[in-house]
Amino acid sequence: MLAILGDKASTKSSLPSSLSSNLGTMDQVMTIMRPAQQFTKDSMRLLKRCTKPDRKEFQKISMATAIGFAIMGFIGFFVKLIHIPINNIIVGS
Repeated sequence: MLAILGDKASTKSSLPSSLSSNLGTMDQVMTIMRPAQQFTKDSMRLLKRCTKPDRKEFQKISMATAIGFAIMGFIGFFVKLIHIPINNIIVGS
């Protein structure tokens, strides 16, 4: 009588064991799939809102990146230049 009324506990116990284990497996699969689906949905929303930079903005970003690379290169060069004599003093002793 409980199975007819839709009691989940008696319905699950009246299912064959193979079907019950398949339901458990499906729950595990859905537990893994839900975050992936949400991530995909959020990623698509982000891509739809993004726009390509115009020529002026692209040149500005490129110039800032090039200047940053140049500054980091000069810093590395001068650090190396300073450490060469220090290394010779230490090794030469």
